[in-house]
Amino acid sequence: MQQLCLLDCRMMEERKGDCWIHIKDQFDNLEKHTQWGIEFVDRYSKFVKERSEIETSYAKQIRNLSKKYQPKKNSREEEENRYSSCRAFVSTLNELNDYAGQHEVISENLTANIVAELARYLQELKSERKSHFHDGRKAQQQIESSWKTLEACKRKFERDCKEAERAQQHFEKMDADINVTKADVEKARQQAQVRHQMASDSKNEYSAYLQKFNQEQNDHYYSVIPNIFQKIQEMEEKRIERVGDCMKTFADVDRQVLPIVGKCLDGMTKAAESIDAKTDSQLVVESFKSGFEPPGDVDFEDYGQAITRTSSETSLSNPRESKEKPGGKSKGKLWPFIKNKNKLSLKLITLNSHIRNLIEGSGPEDFSHLPPEQRRKKLQGKIDELNKDIQKEMDQRDALTKMKDVYVKNPAMGDPASVDPRLGELAQSIEKLQYEVQKFEGWLAEVEGRMPSKSDPQKRQSGLYQTTGQNNTPMGSNCAQDRESPDGSYTEEQSSETQIKAQAPSANPGPLPTSSTPEFDDEFDEEEALPTIGTCKALYPFEGHNEGTISVAEGEHLFVIEEDKGDGWTRVRRNEDEEGYVPSSYVEVFLESNAKGAMTYI
Repeated sequence: MQQLCLLDCRMMEERKGDCWIHIKDQFDNLEKHTQWGIEFVDRYSKFVKERSEIETSYAKQIRNLSKKYQPKKNSREEEENRYSSCRAFVSTLNELNDYAGQHEVISENLTANIVAELARYLQELKSERKSHFHDGRKAQQQIESSWKTLEACKRKFERDCKEAERAQQHFEKMDADINVTKADVEKARQQAQVRHQMASDSKNEYSAYLQKFNQEQNDHYYSVIPNIFQKIQEMEEKRIERVGDCMKTFADVDRQVLPIVGKCLDGMTKAAESIDAKTDSQLVVESFKSGFEPPGDVDFEDYGQAITRTSSETSLSNPRESKEKPGGKSKGKLWPFIKNKNKLSLKLITLNSHIRNLIEGSGPEDFSHLPPEQRRKKLQGKIDELNKDIQKEMDQRDALTKMKDVYVKNPAMGDPASVDPRLGELAQSIEKLQYEVQKFEGWLAEVEGRMPSKSDPQKRQSGLYQTTGQNNTPMGSNCAQDRESPDGSYTEEQSSETQIKAQAPSANPGPLPTSSTPEFDDEFDEEEALPTIGTCKALYPFEGHNEGTISVAEGEHLFVIEEDKGDGWTRVRRNEDEEGYVPSSYVEVFLESNAKGAMTYI
């Protein structure tokens, strides 16, 4: 019995040394490794987040740089936009702004596709890891509890075996002693039997629990723990795969914007290739061309007799003084070619002042401070600007007139009298603008009359002429006399015969005065047809009973020659002889790309 007990104890020690301690150590190592995996995912997420912040900061700096060097409105930089190199630079800035936008896209995609996803995945990973190791610790606690119970049964069995052995030895000793009574021997024998029975019961209990423990231990190490380890392994593999997918996405985010970035760079290259040095240099010539002709030769001055100097007809000398004092010394000045060095310096300073005034746009309303050629360009530009303003006002007037007609025919839509105040304001505005056009066209006529004749003179509208009495006299036919201000700047004197006699705006707008000059009459005999700016499709049938409208059928395709200006009407053309207005809500308009957002007027 004692030998069996000792053998069972040694078997339990061997099981304890071979299995439990070894597996427990590996479980702890796995717990440390999975914790390191979570920290690695968190570290990679922080790396991507910092990269995203760098992209955002870089895009912001690029946008600020592009905005900083964009030409400002109403500034000299906007005037410089005429040159191809400046336009190319503006195009480069615009492309650079788009380039910055792609870096913002990179930042947004990194944040949405990696940082946010990894943040959610980390929470799930931590929760899953906690669940698996909780199950592992619970299994460990259960096997440890079973082991402790088994140890208690073994110790009880060992103790009962020792007690039974002592009781047996005591019985044998009492049985061999002749001095001991038979009752004492019988008592010792019964005590020994009781101890042996207790030892036998402990053995049976220990044996039964040992079998139970062995089964639990077998399940623990061959079923429970392997399942937990398998789940941990799958969790770890998913983590590694997720990190790999994020790294791939990290590269794909950049790769997705490469085509657009390439287009931005191609746009910069195309802008650089569009630079034309010869055209830019010609623009400089046109911008600063004065219109003055070089002075004539300087005659030899013989101080031994009367000084004679013949002035060139094309010089800047005063013709009035030449006529009044034919025999005296010419007082004309050859600006900026002056024989006196001090005066030459003064004239060069004045020339710089002319150029500065030309660039800054300062000076009187008639631009008389500018050289003739520059003055002509400024006046022509002012006239074009005023004509555009007149056209806008007339378009508004026409739209309000159509609206008033609609109100008259259908009073339920509105009161016709409510439009009259605005129509009156537009009439006065158009009259004032026409008056300004006549004034600037008069100055333009004077400048062109003073300048040398050109092979192809520019034609203008008949509004350049002012009717006086019964005859139509071209304004500016007698040029104002040239003169030079004391500081050397170029100015003009307008004679009383050529002064513009503009009338004040009347209460109602009227047509511009017409000229009887044949060369201008032929130009405006026939109005050119408006060009088509797109097409349209009729969504509903429309019966055009009113004057200026055109009937259309549902599904009919027409040409658009004037888009809706806010009055609800679109001007269309069916053929060369049939055109008119239709409601904008009745048609679907398809504007051409080169005409979209712009209107063409004759």
